[in-house]
Amino acid sequence: MVFNIVLYGLAGSLLAVSLAKDKKKSKMALKKAWKAFENILPQFLAILLLIGLMLAVLTPQAISSVIGHESGWAGMLLAAGIGSVTLIPGFVAFPLAAALLSNGAGIAQIAVFISTLMMVGVVTLPVEMKYFGKRAALTRNALALVMATVVALIMGVILR
Repeated sequence: MVFNIVLYGLAGSLLAVSLAKDKKKSKMALKKAWKAFENILPQFLAILLLIGLMLAVLTPQAISSVIGHESGWAGMLLAAGIGSVTLIPGFVAFPLAAALLSNGAGIAQIAVFISTLMMVGVVTLPVEMKYFGKRAALTRNALALVMATVVALIMGVILR
């Protein structure tokens, strides 16, 4: 909480400095920031709703049994599969991962989920094949899946 207060204080102070230096540019920057916020808001609200519904339906015990530490390779495969076929931006995925972790998901399972989500693109594979060729697209995705698994295993050992 103290860290948040420091960050807000720093942001407010820097905004005051910016306004004092050039009011017109500062107002323009604030308008651009507001537009960016308006563009992100629908996705952000959707993910809050999704996380809320998921946590209301799934108990921590259910999450733990499906993708918890004890779920082992089956949980890793499930998380990798979901991450590979899901197309959501990082700013949505990270809060979801945090919520799952705090409700019993395993570190390695969440690491492979996030890694595959960012690196493996099953949904975008047809477009990738069109531009880079079938072999290159499949090779890149296969290597990304292997690397995501390796990273997840290392994180699971180190952060456990």
